[in-house]
Parts: sequence; C-alpha cells; structure tokens
Amino acid sequence: MSEPNQNEKEAVENKAGKVSLQEAIKRKMAEKKQAQANARTSGQNQKAMNQTMKSQHTKKPNNQRRRTGV
Repeated sequence: MSEPNQNEKEAVENKAGKVSLQEAIKRKMAEKKQAQANARTSGQNQKAMNQTMKSQHTKKPNNQRRRTGV
C-alpha cells in the first residue's frame, strides 16, 4: 500500500486519546514555527524585527554596591 498523505496523517494525529510528551512538544514547536512564519509575512511586529541589538559594552554599570558600601 502507498503511504498515507498529509491529511490522513493529521486525521490520525488528531484522534482523541493519550499523546506522548515528545509528540506534544513536536506539535507545539510546529505551531510556534507556523506562527512566526505568519508574523513575518503579514508584517506584524515589524518594529521589533528591525531593532538593532544594544551592546552590553555600552551599558551603564550599576553602582549600587559602591554607593551602599557593600
């Protein structure tokens, strides 16, 4: 017999019953990747994608320990 197509695989996966932790994680990761792909194509969150990362070298140091004498 031939291998089941994508729709048949999804139908088998969507059956009610216990799902292994590994399978649940795989499904969640697939959903997350799909959501990220949709966000990129739809133009949402465009500002966050274009922001440049700030260097930790230019970060102002926290002088609280020096001020309090700890």
